[in-house]
Amino acid sequence: MTDKPQHLPVEALDDWTTAVCSALGIDRESVDVALLLDLARDVAHGVARPAAPLSAYLAGLAAGRAGGSREDTAAAVATITELAGEWRADEQDS
Repeated sequence: MTDKPQHLPVEALDDWTTAVCSALGIDRESVDVALLLDLARDVAHGVARPAAPLSAYLAGLAAGRAGGSREDTAAAVATITELAGEWRADEQDS
């Protein structure tokens, strides 16, 4: 066990993102953190909390397969966000 905190403080998010991008060989500038956090929020509230990290992973997978640009990520996120919105609407109609 270490003395390091179990949870990442909000102010450390940028440092964490930079470290992960470096470790994975990803251009840090290609990562739109706000877009991905918004996706996680929308899915967590509209579908279910466990669906948020899964959806973020699937968005990244789809973006990578499409070419991996910020635009590819934005397109994948838009598709998932729209689906999450429809999911909410479907649940309210039931």
